[in-house]
Amino acid sequence: MRAIWKGAISFGLVNIPITLFPATRREDVRFHFLRKSDLSPINNKRVAEVDGKEVAWEEIVKGYQYEKGKFVVLQDEDFSRVDVEATQTVDIQEFVELSDINPMFFSKPYYMEPGKGGDKPYALLRDVLKDSGKVGIAKVVIKTREHLAAVKAQRSGLVLELMHFADEIIPDTELHLPGNVAPGKKELEMAKQLVESMTGQWDPEAFKDEYRGALMEVIQEKIAAGGKEVGAKKKPGALKATNVIDLVSVLQKSIQQHGQSRAKKSPPATREKARKKAA
Repeated sequence: MRAIWKGAISFGLVNIPITLFPATRREDVRFHFLRKSDLSPINNKRVAEVDGKEVAWEEIVKGYQYEKGKFVVLQDEDFSRVDVEATQTVDIQEFVELSDINPMFFSKPYYMEPGKGGDKPYALLRDVLKDSGKVGIAKVVIKTREHLAAVKAQRSGLVLELMHFADEIIPDTELHLPGNVAPGKKELEMAKQLVESMTGQWDPEAFKDEYRGALMEVIQEKIAAGGKEVGAKKKPGALKATNVIDLVSVLQKSIQQHGQSRAKKSPPATREKARKKAA
């Protein structure tokens, strides 16, 4: 695993040397644009909007549009005036309850590995966070950009999770959300029953990117066929949206269907045990 950053966690007078490693990856299927006639790759060109002429890199500047069609140009020295100092420090500024943070603020996690001589203070911070249910809110500069971040205890280690700033979260005030719409008592009870019947132990390995898997299967079939067209497989019909009027009836059918589905999936010994218990 390739490290992306080296520095230290700082809180109070404590400094813990650490190294950051990516904790996630996105396995997107990448495509190239090609000319249909001979499959020649297509290159992107930088052209000016006013005359369609190609522009060399040395002639390109960065501009901020402050009114439609009006720009102010920023030079390298302008950016250097606002560059944040890269201190190589995860500077914890306060500790807060993890439960107080809206999950929408969390963005991207990184593993934190202790550096030489950092095992003891690293373990100390990890255990304190784990026992208290708190996270450290920090500022950190990565690749010239300042980030808000949370230092979290995760199993036997620490994770740095980059966060959105408050002004990056779009408020939901423009959405039409149900206000004082109160469900009936029976509807609420049956909805809770349905949720309970669908509740299981969290197993992340049970969920796969089915679209990517199916797309890679099509690609492999076309490679095996020498790039020729292959027959399309019949897809299952999509569920049609319905105008729910009788919620109780819909909930009842959902509970029955899910119960039957679970009974089929459970092993015979489990079903026999459940039958005896019911008897």
